[in-house]
Formats: sequence, structure tokens, C-alpha cells
Amino acid sequence: MPLDPRTPVLVGYGQVNQHTENPDVEPVALMEQAARAAADPRVLEAVDAVRVVNLLSWRYRDPGLALAQRIRADKAVTRYTGIGGNVPQTLVNLACLDIAAGRSETILIAGAETWRTRSKLRATGRKPDWTKQDESVPVAPGADEGVPMAGPAEIRINLDRPAYVYPMFEQAVRIAAGEAPDAHRRRIGELWSQFSAVAAANPHAWSREEVPAEQIWQPAPANRMISWPYTKLMNSNNMVDQAAVLILTSAANAEHLQIPRDHWVFPYAGTDAHDTYAIGERAEFHRSPAIRIAGRRAVELAGVAIDDVDLVDVYSCFPSAVQVAAHELGLPVGDRSRPLTVTGGLTFAGGPWNNYVTHSIATMAEQLVAQPGRTGLITANGGYLTKHSFGVYGTEPPGREFRWEDVQPVVDREPTRTALVDWSGDGRIESWTTPFDRDGKPEKAFLAVRTPQDARVLAVINDAGQAEVTVNEDVAGASVRVHPDGSASLS
Repeated sequence: MPLDPRTPVLVGYGQVNQHTENPDVEPVALMEQAARAAADPRVLEAVDAVRVVNLLSWRYRDPGLALAQRIRADKAVTRYTGIGGNVPQTLVNLACLDIAAGRSETILIAGAETWRTRSKLRATGRKPDWTKQDESVPVAPGADEGVPMAGPAEIRINLDRPAYVYPMFEQAVRIAAGEAPDAHRRRIGELWSQFSAVAAANPHAWSREEVPAEQIWQPAPANRMISWPYTKLMNSNNMVDQAAVLILTSAANAEHLQIPRDHWVFPYAGTDAHDTYAIGERAEFHRSPAIRIAGRRAVELAGVAIDDVDLVDVYSCFPSAVQVAAHELGLPVGDRSRPLTVTGGLTFAGGPWNNYVTHSIATMAEQLVAQPGRTGLITANGGYLTKHSFGVYGTEPPGREFRWEDVQPVVDREPTRTALVDWSGDGRIESWTTPFDRDGKPEKAFLAVRTPQDARVLAVINDAGQAEVTVNEDVAGASVRVHPDGSASLS
């Protein structure tokens, strides 16, 4: 069957790590390096659209324009994005639709973070001398897109960061599995150790040291407890200087640009969806209807079975994100013959805020072309296991057009839970997490509490002594009193 000339093809994939101390390294410079690693100048100059993943290290009015000027893509139309780890795969899905429809010919997707350098400069009181675009440069469209990560229930108790929310999901995973706390911590330590082994073999990983499970799940001076049951080595590592670039074009243009066929990777299918934005409204903390419905639909659209997918990269900001996604997709956790990552994950390969998935797609592409004939699945996650995007890739020419589907109407029919903000009374602990201070002591405990009517309220134990109880004892199902101000106390 002849290949449709408008078939989208991933033809460039470059990655850069900046380990050397250099205060002059800024995000747009790293993106340029990654772009030059992805393709030769002739291809870069043919780019007619530059789309940049939201940057946290530095503010540019239009980072895509700054990058386009550096690579001499003079005719490129630029776009910026909102915040979310799902964004890179969503951008690929949109790029494929644009290329197939003839709206664009060659699209470059880029992202970079220099959070490590920026943090070190800030710690010494220095301001970086990085590119500043004046007000004559219009703000790129797309920069204001996004959904707030916290609602009234979370704001009231300062449940305001992933390092608090994901370990609460972890407790829900453990409770649903009926595991004892220490056995569960050992198991997720083993899972993360397997991820570190993958990173050790990945030339693009930030940290290439295989870490034993005991060293991951047991707290130590260099691996302090962050929020129970997660140590530092179970959290995403954003202290990196990393960039990645993807370049997509049509099959006809790839031929015209004389890009060798053995470098082509075909996006077969993609989907996007989101779970409830308010975490309190999730039916269960250990489940994700959006992952189940959108992830499985992406595989169906690609015409493959999940068991036949050779390579998988499950978004891995925290162990709970991996376990929930694997369960919903029907992927075994801990199977060394098919690891759930191609990079090593955000702890070990690097967690450059919103841009990790640009790296995972680039690494997936490299591994697919190294062994042609295989297929790969990318999952991407933004917010608190909230926004999801999926992509299926392979090296064999597709037997059909690129297929994408918005499955949100199906997800929206899934059951949710009533979430209460101003509620007080006696309930039972559904899940919890206990943040630690830098001296290694529990400082409070965030709770998800089920009311007698089976609604959910979020609350916080502020008493350090009671917070310590939530670490030393399994308080799942324990009685708790929620006060009118959102504070709580064990009964």
C-alpha cells in the first residue's frame, strides 16, 4: 500500500544535558543545542512552526521566536503552551493533525529547563544575564492556557503541591491492594530501583547510577523523607539543566529534505482526556478513568493490542502515577522483561518540569529506530494525575491515516464523588500523607476523609504529635474529627 504523502513522520529528536557549571546557560540556548542535535541546518531552516513547552526557569515573551531566530527558521509561526506534563504529547498529536491536514509542513516542538543553574544563581544572590525580549515582541499565543491546580478545598488547608498530593494517592494504592506499609514501601522501592537501572543504560539520563531498592525507600541523610511514604528518591528531580526537541513533517517533505528512511518514526495514533480537576471529586484516589479510557483507546486506534506493544514509557513523576496508570492500562508492574520506562523516569533521567515527555518521546524514537519493527506507547500526565495524553509510535509505515480522538465525553460519564469544602464532623480516614521538616520530623498530616454520607472532605492535622502517629501507625479507616476551619484531630 503506497504511503500517503501527508502522513506525519517524526524525523528529528535531539536531547541535551548541561552538567558543567555555566551561568550563561539559559533555556533558549539549550533548546538551540537540542535542535541542532535533532536535525541538520537545512531541515531546521525549513521549519514553519515552532511550539514551545511552558518554561519555568526563565520568562520569555515568545521563546519560540527566540529559538526560530537562532536556527534561522525565518518563516516559522510560533506558539507557547500552558503548564502540564501532558503538553509535549498533546503537541505531537496536534502537530500530526496539522501536517495531515496541510496546515503546516514542518513543526518543531521544543522545551528546556535550566532550573539547576537558576537555583544556584539565586542561592548566591546573582541574577542571570539571559535573553530579555522587550515589549515590542508580542506575547506568544497559548501562554495563558491552563487550569488551576488547586481549588477551594486544597487552598483552605495548603494542600498545594505534587509532593503532597501524589503520596496521598500512594496510600490509596496501598490500601486498595491490602498491603502492609513496610511491604508496600519495599515494593515501590524495587520498582524505582528498576527505573534507576534503565536510567543507568540511557545516555541521555541525568543520573546514570543504578540505585538499590533499600537505598530508595529507606530514609537517610542524603535521602530525607519528603512526605510519607515518599523519600527524596521517590520524587521527581527538577534540579536539572535539560532540553529536548522533536521535529515532525510529512512523508513527502521528509523525502524532499532527503531525511533517511531509517530515521523515520511514525506516530500511529493519539488521544487526550482529563480526570476531574478537583482531586476531591475523584471517585477513588487509586483509579483514573481518563487513563483507562484514553490510554486503551489510543492503542485501539493504532490497531495494536496492549500486550503487543514492545516499549512503554509511563509518566513517572512519583511511584503512584506509574502504578495507577499501569493498572488502568493492563500493564504488569515490576516486569523486568518490559520495563515501564525507556528513560529511567523523572527521578533518575530527569524531571525538567513540563518537558519530561519531550525527552521520553525522543528516547522512544531512538530505541525504535535501533530495532525496527517494534511499537512504543507514551503516556503523559499533567496536574495531579489530572490531564492525560497518549501516543503510539512505530517504524513500520502505517496502514491508515494518523488517528486522534478526544474521549472526554466518555470520561465525563464516569462516576465522581461529592467533595465538601465547609464541612465539620466525624469521619474516617480514606488516605493521607505526612510532610516532614528538614530535620526529619513529621510536621503535619493531610487527610482525605470520608463522611458518614460517603462524601469526601480534605483536612489537615496540625499537631506534630498526632502527625507522628500517622507515620508510626496504619490509620486507614481510623476515626477523625474535622473542625470548621479544615483542621482535624484523631479521635
